[in-house]
Amino acid sequence: MALLYSRLRPLGVFPSGKTRATIKLSYWKSGPDLMDKAFGTALAPTPTKKGTARAALVDLKESSRFLLTECFRQFGIESVLVSSGAAERLHQEKFEACVLNLAPGADAVMEAARTSPSNSRIVLYGLGGNAQEAMRYSKYGINAMFQEPLERPAALKLVRATHMLVLHEFRRYARVPIMTEVTVVSPDGHRLSASSIDVSSGGMSLKSSEDMPAGTNIEISFSLLTLPRVNVRAAVTWRKTKSFGIRFDPADDRRRKIKEWIDGYLES
Repeated sequence: MALLYSRLRPLGVFPSGKTRATIKLSYWKSGPDLMDKAFGTALAPTPTKKGTARAALVDLKESSRFLLTECFRQFGIESVLVSSGAAERLHQEKFEACVLNLAPGADAVMEAARTSPSNSRIVLYGLGGNAQEAMRYSKYGINAMFQEPLERPAALKLVRATHMLVLHEFRRYARVPIMTEVTVVSPDGHRLSASSIDVSSGGMSLKSSEDMPAGTNIEISFSLLTLPRVNVRAAVTWRKTKSFGIRFDPADDRRRKIKEWIDGYLES
């Protein structure tokens, strides 16, 4: 029997008689290059996504960490658990957001973040307490508050409302969510305290339990992080339960300082 081999053709087996049998085999080219390529593909590590936004979860209990991690993950934000040395990490390490309890020691962490070259524009979420308690930390510009006990629908709603700010999609923001104390003076000289919900170059949303009818002309005074206290005339444009909206007086040149601050905040 004679056995013939061809690189491009099937094997042919020729018995000593007149009968001819053909065995067809699949031919696969092998070699060092292909083998290396195959093993390289199989063993190559999965690349990590560059530029992923990170949220520091500072000294939160396990149930809160789990719930917030899931909420942030839905919007492509990575959660990082931070416990010991939180102030130092927030001053030196880059984060796009931070969630922390408004408890003793919180001011040191917020101070470290706001004075950090990397995190001065970090989105700060407070956890626990109410708006009045949050006003104790107004100089740090808390952007939003999670209420306790944490409930998934409310937490997810808040993350959905603010995640573009965390992801630096600033072009979609007409208003910056931020909490600070605002003094409101009515035409008769009556002064009341309110807390901001958000601010834009054209106006603000405020939270207050005092009645402020739509159409009322007022003057407000407030400061924002690097913006020194500014006074500006405004008018109440809408009123809801415990909140109202105002529009800055277009003729008041002092509102330009607010616009400049907002532009700088969103561009930095």
